[in-house]
Amino acid sequence: MDFAKELLKWYHAHRRSLPWKRTNDPYKIWLSEIILQQTRVEQGEPYYLRFMERFPTVQDLAAAPLDEVLRLWQGLGYYSRARHLHDTAQQIVAGYGGRFPRSREALLKLKGIGPYTAAAIASFAFNEVAPAIDGNGYRILSRVFGIDEPVDTGAGKKLFAELAEELIPPAHPGDFNQALMDFGSLVCTPARPLCTDCPLSAGCHASAHKSVEKFPVKSKRTAIRTRYFYYLFIRHKNSVFIRKRTEKDIWQGLYEFPLIETAERVPPEKLMAGEKWTALFGDVPVKIGRVSEEIKHQLTHQILYATFYTIDIPNISPALQTGYLNISIEMLDDYSLPRLVTFFLEK
Repeated sequence: MDFAKELLKWYHAHRRSLPWKRTNDPYKIWLSEIILQQTRVEQGEPYYLRFMERFPTVQDLAAAPLDEVLRLWQGLGYYSRARHLHDTAQQIVAGYGGRFPRSREALLKLKGIGPYTAAAIASFAFNEVAPAIDGNGYRILSRVFGIDEPVDTGAGKKLFAELAEELIPPAHPGDFNQALMDFGSLVCTPARPLCTDCPLSAGCHASAHKSVEKFPVKSKRTAIRTRYFYYLFIRHKNSVFIRKRTEKDIWQGLYEFPLIETAERVPPEKLMAGEKWTALFGDVPVKIGRVSEEIKHQLTHQILYATFYTIDIPNISPALQTGYLNISIEMLDDYSLPRLVTFFLEK
């Protein structure tokens, strides 16, 4: 079987019609690639269109305040992508005159652009023979060629890169990379792949050996961390209190309500007797209204269990005065908030 020939034949008949596929503008391609990292196409496309409307050029993106970029990104998760997006735009404008480098090696020097994204931009925008292997590529190649080398090791990445270099057609590198993405999304899917309709099945090792579910192989699983968040939705007249997360942790740069994090679930009486509660309110009397049901929020390597306390206070404690922004409730829409917080507000 001629792998590339069959893959491209399928692609030309079944390629997805997406806005970033109809251009060779490196800015549009780069923006789509960053948005689609860890994001499904159906979810990412509206964000891409909104970003293009607000920031039609890399200069527009570079000139925007980071808070505005984060607010537009709100709901996509993995907010470090948005921060890197903004940093890279500024780097391209300041260091490259607003023009993207034209080679994979030069693109790799930009912050937030890794091997896959660099190869995607180089092949789609500049027709460089640079294989772009993401999760779709690893899955297809491991199944078709029966590769049991773990994809999350240096040796595995090297093996797949060498194989892709052999397979990629010099005349159509961009189409080959696009085809791997579309084929992995539409046919050779992670679960329940369409093997009976697959044009590569005749030469597929996994299909022949009934072992599709075993590929790709991974060497290890990342431990899942469990965290317990108690958010305090504190109201004073028509205002609430928020702060920006500045720690190197999830949601860096986003705003949230006062937070007490614990190592385990705690009942209200224990939470209110704790040092963090006392330090936050001091002698100010508090009136606790609604306590939400616990909300489970799944991240890639973390599970958050969050409870929201609605609290009214007659005056503001020193800790709230110095450590938090006091804003009207109507202004919350002006700040970028984690999806977990906006979910509570919507409820």
